[in-house]
Amino acid sequence: MPTTVTTTAVRVLSRLRPGVLGVLSAVLLALFALAPTAPASAAALPAGGAAAPAGGGAAGTSRDPHPRGAQVVAVTPVADRQIDLSVRSAALGGRTVKVRLLTPDGWNPADRRRHWPTLWLLHGCCGDYTSWTAMTDVARIDSLRRVLVVMPEAGWNGWYSDWWNHGRGGDPAWETFHTVELRHLLEHDWGAGSDRVVAGLSMGGQGALLYAARHPGMFRATAAYSGSAHPLLNDESVDRIMGFFAGQGDDPLRVWGDPVAQRRVWQAHDPFHLAERLRSIPVYLSCGDGTTGPLAPPGSTSALEADFNRQNHALAAELERVGARHVTTHFYGPGTHGWAYWQRELHASLPMLLGALRIAA
Repeated sequence: MPTTVTTTAVRVLSRLRPGVLGVLSAVLLALFALAPTAPASAAALPAGGAAAPAGGGAAGTSRDPHPRGAQVVAVTPVADRQIDLSVRSAALGGRTVKVRLLTPDGWNPADRRRHWPTLWLLHGCCGDYTSWTAMTDVARIDSLRRVLVVMPEAGWNGWYSDWWNHGRGGDPAWETFHTVELRHLLEHDWGAGSDRVVAGLSMGGQGALLYAARHPGMFRATAAYSGSAHPLLNDESVDRIMGFFAGQGDDPLRVWGDPVAQRRVWQAHDPFHLAERLRSIPVYLSCGDGTTGPLAPPGSTSALEADFNRQNHALAAELERVGARHVTTHFYGPGTHGWAYWQRELHASLPMLLGALRIAA
């Protein structure tokens, strides 16, 4: 145990339960009401979704005349309490990416008087914005019916970073997309409040730690499950993450540069080197040791999990050294890099995460 409204949209809506149908219908009607310049015909709307507010809310409406670089271009109900936003992002070079929302009971973004606490759930490498709902029971957790759960796209291999790009910066800038563009959109038009917590797995575990550390005050607590918690730990760790950076034929130096020549860039994205910035908020760290565990096929092992286990132990020790007083660790021994463990750890960390939002788990 741990130690401390297109025809497509109408067809989708018709398959949902009556209560959900009422809420989502109100949402879509509200969106049309906010969009007098929206296309009049279903054929003119973005494929697969309803019209978004004119200008995309925080990206530039009559209520917010100063564009922040992102715009919701489509809204697609996908399941009970689940809605996908298609967001066109300047930080991502004008590309459109998806963000899945798991909505609380009574959620109505047209009601400007109510703002919901948010739990950001970040996916890992080789996954996407659908990973958490596809691979875990997150949509069936009763305590999450009182928060807005935000599951953003972060790229197959984005590493929750504004890429260095050989000193030029620019696309992709995932950190800017999430912490600036998306945050403004959600809080302006989608009922998100300013009380937030963040959790993630593997690459997303690193992202959860980085966002909490690099944006003080943005998140009240953070949790990392099998996260890349200290990529500069040793040569093996550096080589492993460089291998991920090179995935899909990418130039591995685009992300953070060379680990020697651009050492400061690497340290600025290494949770171990940002530990002091995490000492004032609750932190949950969990990881297996890479050996055969109870939630995977017999004989399963994972060198990746073993590496991340060493990294997490190093971060936990550093947090203790800098005086962090709200650290929970669950280094559970046998266990590999897999969803069965991450689902279990999400449940185990929810009391801490929701407690930071003043919500009983």
